[in-house]
Amino acid sequence: MRVLESLAELPALVGQEVATSDWITVTQQQVDQFAQATGDHQWIHVDVERAKSGPFGGPIAHGFLTLSLLPRFFESALEVRDTRMGVNYGLNRVRFTDPVPVGSRLRASIKLLACESLSGNGYQMTWLVTVQREGSDKPVCIAESLTRRYA
Repeated sequence: MRVLESLAELPALVGQEVATSDWITVTQQQVDQFAQATGDHQWIHVDVERAKSGPFGGPIAHGFLTLSLLPRFFESALEVRDTRMGVNYGLNRVRFTDPVPVGSRLRASIKLLACESLSGNGYQMTWLVTVQREGSDKPVCIAESLTRRYA
């Protein structure tokens, strides 16, 4: 985990890979719970038996499930001390570049693309988050995540 003592350290990190998260294993239970929460019950995600004869050889995680793991990746990768709050501000670009078979282990590399000062003693950051699947050279998700933090 990368630890920054204050927000003031962030602007100097623009253009750098700042941190890499811990590994997270994607389980069928997570996929089923995500399907229940979102109403996306497509068989390639939730019908294990049918998915075995499908195009991926088994069930795969929803792309949006992979995307929803971004807060967990950030939590295990980066701590910015001396801040009162952080908020998700949105996304610029998202691509799901490879499937995530159930049982995969994922982690994210996090690069700071931009850091803009905000009124109220804060910053808006643009992060390039590249989600990798263990054992694959191809990323499974690439996203520009916008966050705001305030001291």
